[in-house]
Amino acid sequence: MTIYDLATQGLRLLDPEAAHRAALTALRLGVGPRARADRWPRLRTKLAGLDLPNPIGMAAGFDKNCEAADGLLAAGFGFVECGTVTPRPQGGNPKPRIFRLAEDRAIVNRLGFNNEGIDAFVGRLSARRQRGVVGANVGANKESADRARDYVLGMGRVWPHASYVTVNISSPNTPGLRALQERSALEDLLARLCEARAPLEKAHGKRPLFLKVAPDLDETAVRDIAELALHYELDALIVSNTTVQRPDHLTSDNADEEGGLSGQPLFHISTQVLREFARALQGRLPLIGAGGVEDGATALAKIRAGATAVQLYSALIYAGPSLVARILYELDGLLAAEGVDSIGELVGVDARS
Repeated sequence: MTIYDLATQGLRLLDPEAAHRAALTALRLGVGPRARADRWPRLRTKLAGLDLPNPIGMAAGFDKNCEAADGLLAAGFGFVECGTVTPRPQGGNPKPRIFRLAEDRAIVNRLGFNNEGIDAFVGRLSARRQRGVVGANVGANKESADRARDYVLGMGRVWPHASYVTVNISSPNTPGLRALQERSALEDLLARLCEARAPLEKAHGKRPLFLKVAPDLDETAVRDIAELALHYELDALIVSNTTVQRPDHLTSDNADEEGGLSGQPLFHISTQVLREFARALQGRLPLIGAGGVEDGATALAKIRAGATAVQLYSALIYAGPSLVARILYELDGLLAAEGVDSIGELVGVDARS
C-alpha cells in the first residue's frame, strides 16, 4: 500500500464532494503517484487516429474544469477526458449530491453538470505545457432553450486545444438530456455538429469527435445510434455513462438515492450494452468502454467485449490513485499469459463469438 492509497483512505472520512476537491487540488499541485504510461509496449493503442501509450483513460466527471490533467497523466493514464463543461457556468443540483455505496464499491451522483463554464475551461486547457492526450467533454446548460446550439458552441471553443471532443448526451442528472439519444433528436444534433465541424477542421485541423451514450438503451436505440454515428462520421462511441438502474444485489443504505449509479455494479450492465454496440457496428467504429473498470481483468473484459480503450473513475475512490499503475501491470501480465504481443489483438474477440 502506497502513501497515496493511505491518503485515499483518509479522504473517505470526508464528505464525498470535499474529498473530491482535495484530490483535485493535490493533483493540480503535482502531489500524486508517478507511473510511466508507456512502460508496457504491449499496451500501446491507436484510437481514432490518436496514439495512446496505453488504453486506460480517466473518465469525464472527475476533472470537470480541466484543473489536473497533467497530474492524471503523470499517474499513468494513457489519456484523460476533462469535463463535462457547459457554455455558461452552473452550480448544478442541490447538495448533498454524491453518495458512497461502500458495501457495493459504487457511487451515486446527481451533480447536474456543475462547472465553471467554457471560458475558464478553455483558459486552462490552452495553457497546458505538457504533452499527452487530453480530451474535452462538452454538455448543455440545464436552462438552455437550444441544447444542440450549446453542444456546437462547446465543440467550437475546445476544438483548437483538445486532443479530441466528446459530446455527452447521456447524463441522467440534467432533465430531458437523454432524450437527445432518440433518433430524430440525435439526427438533428449530429447534423448540426457535422456542419460546424467542417470549418473547425479547416481552421485548426482534424480532431476525433466522440459521442457518450447511456447504458440504459434497448436494441432499437443501440441500432439507431450506431447507424447515425456511422452516417455522420463520428470517430468513436463511449459506452457508457452512469445508469439509473438499481440492481437487486445492492446492499448500501444509499442505493435508493436519486442519480446515476457507477462503480462495480455498473460493470455487467455497461459491458452488455458495449457488446451490443460492437455487434451492431462490426468493427466500423471504435468503442471506448466505461463502467465498473477496477482491475486488469475488468479492463480486459471490456476490451474483449469490443472496446479499443477503457475509462475509469469510481474505482479510484476506493482503491486510490496508484490503481492506474496496478491495472497496467495486471493487464500486461494477462497479455503475456495469453501469448499476445499487442492488446489490439484482443479487441472484440468475445463479441465475435
